[in-house]
Amino acid sequence: MKTIIVTGGAGFIGSNFVAMMLNKHSDYQIINVDALTYAGNLENLKGIADNENYTFIKADIRDNNKIKEIFTKYNADAVVNFAAESHVDRSIEEPEVFLTTNVIGTQVLLEAAKNSWKINPNDNYCKEYKQGVKFLQVSTDEVYGALGETGMFVETMPLMPNSPYSASKASADLIVRAYSETFGMPVNITRCSNNYGAYQFPEKLIPLMINNCLREKDLPVYGDGMQVRDWIHVSDHCSAIDVVLHKGKDGEVYNIGGNNEKANIEIVKLIINTLSKSEDLIKYVKDRPGHDRRYAIDNNKITTQLGWKPAYTFEQGIKETIEWYLKNKEWIESITLRDYT
Repeated sequence: MKTIIVTGGAGFIGSNFVAMMLNKHSDYQIINVDALTYAGNLENLKGIADNENYTFIKADIRDNNKIKEIFTKYNADAVVNFAAESHVDRSIEEPEVFLTTNVIGTQVLLEAAKNSWKINPNDNYCKEYKQGVKFLQVSTDEVYGALGETGMFVETMPLMPNSPYSASKASADLIVRAYSETFGMPVNITRCSNNYGAYQFPEKLIPLMINNCLREKDLPVYGDGMQVRDWIHVSDHCSAIDVVLHKGKDGEVYNIGGNNEKANIEIVKLIINTLSKSEDLIKYVKDRPGHDRRYAIDNNKITTQLGWKPAYTFEQGIKETIEWYLKNKEWIESITLRDYT
């Protein structure tokens, strides 16, 4: 049985990934390590909580001793690292939290994995590892910075992050690369565009707009709302990570995108129209500092080399997502009653 440590597995993307892996791979053991900060929610996983191949451990990835203990106990074959502070607005207010979690936490995981997987962990010159092990770092397209009106992000672009959040993720990517180059660790890095789907924390654009529409509250839109993002359904992102985990070439970076460039205001108006609300709810607010204007992902590498492609069209995915939030109002209410507001 293959054992995979999934960090941040109670968050939005992580919980979707854990559920998918348990449904898809009946012979895999999933160890979910999550600190259960404000965006972590075990309700996301109540459907698989009793699965005999699933174990939850409350732990912070910055806790060196606890992470070592987990590796020793479970003898994991792979790590998929979702654990991260991920909201740009919060990174502007508390950049130090993003640096410690996203950079130091990643390094703690890498060191534990290296010492667990190396054939001779006491020899810094040894680059031999157990068969089949891998460290997969889940990153973001935001590490590339911003694009102009044309062009797309490719894996060979320099990293030019513009927010404390994206800078912390870029730093984590570089330490993962360093462990590959210096210690020969089998790693992959995935950089994905904006996700949407079930269980997304309501500080992000789509669930925030749905929630506020349902409550007849203002819909805050930064600047002119013409910031463009490439959108991907969370299920497609999870399937891509699964493919990279099994087929990715050691040391390689893979961009993951949904081929759906949309302006923020376009999505806001789509949600308004779907829920039969008034555009009078839209409230344009002062743009946040360092707000990147446009992202776009070139996913040619993963599609041609690994055979992955997105299954969802945006129209199909957003319809399904809105329906999910309408059917799960109690989930949103339980989140917003906590320290979110």
